[in-house]
Amino acid sequence: MDNNQKYISPFSTRYAGDEMQYLFSAEKKFRTWRKLWISLAKAERALGLPITQEQIDELEAHAEDINYDVAIQREKETRHDVMSHVYAYGVQCPGAAGIIHLGATSCYVGDNTDIIIMAEALAVVRRKLVNVIALLADFALEYRDMPALAYTHLQPAQLTTVGKRATLWANELVMDLEELEYRISTLKLLGSKGTTGTQASFVELLGGDSEKIRQLERQIAADFGFSQTVAVSGQTYSRKVDYQVLSTLSGIAQSAGKFSNDLRILQNFKEMEEPFEKNQIGSSAMPYKRNPMRSERITALSRYVMIDTLNPAFTTATQWFERTLDDSANKRIAVAEAFLAVDAILNILLNVCDGLVVYPKVIHQRVMKELPFMATENIMMQAVKKGGDRQELHERLRVHSIAAAARVKEEGLDNDLIDRVCDDPSFGLNRAEVESVLDPVNFVGRSAEQTREFVNDIVQPILQRYQDILGERASLSV
Repeated sequence: MDNNQKYISPFSTRYAGDEMQYLFSAEKKFRTWRKLWISLAKAERALGLPITQEQIDELEAHAEDINYDVAIQREKETRHDVMSHVYAYGVQCPGAAGIIHLGATSCYVGDNTDIIIMAEALAVVRRKLVNVIALLADFALEYRDMPALAYTHLQPAQLTTVGKRATLWANELVMDLEELEYRISTLKLLGSKGTTGTQASFVELLGGDSEKIRQLERQIAADFGFSQTVAVSGQTYSRKVDYQVLSTLSGIAQSAGKFSNDLRILQNFKEMEEPFEKNQIGSSAMPYKRNPMRSERITALSRYVMIDTLNPAFTTATQWFERTLDDSANKRIAVAEAFLAVDAILNILLNVCDGLVVYPKVIHQRVMKELPFMATENIMMQAVKKGGDRQELHERLRVHSIAAAARVKEEGLDNDLIDRVCDDPSFGLNRAEVESVLDPVNFVGRSAEQTREFVNDIVQPILQRYQDILGERASLSV
């Protein structure tokens, strides 16, 4: 069967980037296995086991040219992936065949590799997340002064600014970054714990010398850039680690989903849009359509990641004693696809946030349709200053507001609340006095200042810390 005749994951063909796909590839996994076997052999030799430099040199010479055909054939016979690759490595390194995987169990390569790959994948996620935050911060500053309708219950409430709203999106991503940084800083290798986590095989190999056994783990961890291994384990590291990592990814998905849903609604309002390319087709049946397909894809993938977090949760809860193998098949899919999905989400965010389209006239028009209702308290206070009765004016405004709202909703006509106030002698205000109240800038509170403060106090230190990775952009093929 060729590729068109069998299932291929959309993460490979449509969504995830090449960099993230490589991290979860067979080649990355099996090359890391071999590096772990080399690290183990080096540490054991340093601690006095009868392993020669020539054997290590032989292992290093074949660290990357993996003989997959031999391993695949061997696995058909043994039904054991690790031992098949031990055998294949030994075929290439006959002088070192006898010391490959010495004292280790399968999880030495399997679990340590999973942690190494997750650490590298989290670093990719961090890089892209920082760049999304940078783009949103730039957007927020550019539009910090532009008044816009703010909503509670998806009903017009008061005013905000376009830039202030962008800080809400960015702030949730900053919270995700803090969680991501913590997760990266606390990730630990499994180390060399043996079959049930007791290190019994290494007690035998190293003559019961506990310090040598601890040194063995420290050396292996250092070889892969880790400062620690887990303190205790069964055969595997706790599957709660997978849950914690995927929960961090879920947080990013939640924030991205919030952003994408807001943008889809704003596109419906015609206030803002995601980028729309010259030759892009919005609909096969309706040529005029400009559908928010990128934001919709973020929504879809975010939903997938949030639900995927249940997989490691159930896996953690159903591990028996020192380990069972019902984690393996689920874990191979759940962890990889969570990272691939978040990579796709961040690529879309980079693309969308780099080209957000704003329609100031539509935003202003929508503000002015609602502002008369929001300005009623200010109008009332101005009328009171000119001698009006606060309680009487409140009642007059209530009556006028109901009538104006009915005109808008039931007759489809313009909001005439200001005309009603100007024509009502109870207020004692002329049109110029009433309209002077209706400057949207008077109703945005500290939106512009809050935006500047957020970018200066919260975002800028992040960008300074990660200045060497800024400037990333993403182009989408579909």
